[in-house]
Amino acid sequence: MFLKKSTEDAAAIIKDFGAETAEIFYQTFYEYRPEFSKALAPAIDGLDVCAVHALSSNFEPQLLSRSRRARGDGYYWLDQIMRSAQLLNCKRYIFHGGLNLKGGGGPDINELAGCIREAVLFCARYGVELSIENVSWSTYNRPGIFSELKSRIPELTGVFDIKQARRSGYPYQAYIRDMAGSISHVHLSDIDENGRICLPDKGIYDFGEIFRRLKDAGFDGSAVIEVYSKDYENVEELKRALDYINEIIYKIN
Repeated sequence: MFLKKSTEDAAAIIKDFGAETAEIFYQTFYEYRPEFSKALAPAIDGLDVCAVHALSSNFEPQLLSRSRRARGDGYYWLDQIMRSAQLLNCKRYIFHGGLNLKGGGGPDINELAGCIREAVLFCARYGVELSIENVSWSTYNRPGIFSELKSRIPELTGVFDIKQARRSGYPYQAYIRDMAGSISHVHLSDIDENGRICLPDKGIYDFGEIFRRLKDAGFDGSAVIEVYSKDYENVEELKRALDYINEIIYKIN
């Protein structure tokens, strides 16, 4: 509901919809601070905060820097977010990483894995699991990267985002296979016949097939609907999309 409702107001609406879980997307440095989450906690009481997410370009690239001072700046903000996650009793942090456009060589895989493992262990000290998301413009921008990292970081888990899979140009099925056995969280959206993002049940995706593939890959975690403010007109549409997804999950399970 970004740009339509504040995080605090959105929480009340989501609860009214009957949602049981939600992801908190911190958008600003102000929101990263524990003071914000402490004030937010009463508004989200009754919701399972399955994950927290940050505007990753603000600081996550610094976590992968060769400069210890740059990494120190990144870890300052990661520490703030970890303390915030604890206040919300949240056990998962969604990680993007650095900028890595398709076609770019990117960093050495061993060097990259070393930096990410450092972040994984840092989050674990707060009781929070770091999960890397497939993102077309970031670190995990093609199938195969996760399995390469996982072989070096056994604790690593993944977030499957169908929208970002499409934008990467690779089949979403390839990402599910790549993360099989380690998918902790899912971001859902749909596309219409013109390829524009829309809410589930307003597009062309077969969500029954998607969830069957996820189940076959061992997924038994949380899933949220993630679209942008321009992709729907009013919040009542979100309720219909939520009911649609819940019905599919019920039938599959």
